[in-house]
Amino acid sequence: MRSGHAPLPAAAAAAAPRRRRGKMAAAVPAVRWLRAGALLLGCCGAALASGIQDQAEQFFRSGHTNNWAVLVCTSRFWFNYRHVANTLSVYRSVKRLGIPDSHIVLMLADDMACNPRNPKPATVFSHKNMELNVYGDDVEVDYRSYEVTVENFLRVLTGRIPPSTPRSKRLLSDDRSNILIYMTGHGGNGFLKFQDSEEITNVELADAFEQMWQKRRYNELLFIIDTCQGASMYERFYSPNIMALASSQVGEDSLSHQPDLGIGVHLMDRYTFYVLEFLEEIHPASQTNMNDLEDPWEVLILFQVCPKSLCVSTPGHRTDLFQRDPQNVLITDFFGSVRKVEITTETISLDRDLAGFESKLPKDELETEPLKYAEQLPVAQIIHQKPKQKDWHPPGGFILGLWALIIMVFFKTYGIKHMKHIF
Repeated sequence: MRSGHAPLPAAAAAAAPRRRRGKMAAAVPAVRWLRAGALLLGCCGAALASGIQDQAEQFFRSGHTNNWAVLVCTSRFWFNYRHVANTLSVYRSVKRLGIPDSHIVLMLADDMACNPRNPKPATVFSHKNMELNVYGDDVEVDYRSYEVTVENFLRVLTGRIPPSTPRSKRLLSDDRSNILIYMTGHGGNGFLKFQDSEEITNVELADAFEQMWQKRRYNELLFIIDTCQGASMYERFYSPNIMALASSQVGEDSLSHQPDLGIGVHLMDRYTFYVLEFLEEIHPASQTNMNDLEDPWEVLILFQVCPKSLCVSTPGHRTDLFQRDPQNVLITDFFGSVRKVEITTETISLDRDLAGFESKLPKDELETEPLKYAEQLPVAQIIHQKPKQKDWHPPGGFILGLWALIIMVFFKTYGIKHMKHIF
């Protein structure tokens, strides 16, 4: 042969293929085991990655990084005291849950705290026991009196405001912002009045929300309105990621609550009163959902807190535009501020630097009490307690009637001929 090797015997030539087949047969199970191991490792890795991703998605399930609130009272005049109290009560609740004043746009059409008819100046109460002053000491009103107009409201939502407008009067939201919009006042089928001089329609409101979506000014939006026929205001909405709540259906009135004889007006509206009573049980780290009920087919929990037996009207809601399941929406996704952190796979050790930092601090600064949430006012106890007894003062009509009775008795006893002795 050309290679120079001697030819193999016939028996050896026949045994060579058998040895090769034996080696191949022995190699096949090994390959299969390797493939199975690789597949198992791949599945474990995919499951681990999927688990981590699910945890991250669950942690950031709302997809937002900041919260904003636009609170609007559209009514003027003393007999609309309750609308100002509604708005200030919501303002107090969202501040208690963590939304700062820099992220709240507060619009009040009238200043009830400084109204001459107010028997207790610089106060606005939301309950007849007069214990909870919702006006407080740190209210920052951004739009007041005649600044509360349809034009200014729409400009705040859409961001079409003059460059000279201060930062406190701007809604500086983005595509990662969850926005709460609360409105209260007098309304009708498809409109809400502003100061009894103009009105905003449900079409204008829907178009404003669409502009906000197109301009990436919100991630999710919760719209709440407490007015007569409030459900008509969200009928025309067509933008995504909007959840809408109303105090009454079309054709129904939204009724007032908590009359006070000393002030002479009602202090709140029924729907807002019971919603805020529910919010008092929520804390900044609460995990309560919008639909946190035993029966998953029940309506939203915000409507369960004010059924028709309490509200007299029928609250309404709309969730078809909202992409998430209401069962996965936390109350604090809109009424509180987010406290999220970013997950990192890197390990950061702070022991050495922290020890050096503590050694440089004075001893007085090291011995400090741990930070904690401040004690909140026990509103639930205040709401359910009996009103205090007030000092009795005879009303003006009583005094007038008493004088009329004295004069009648005088005339019946002495007659007109004795009038000359009086005058």
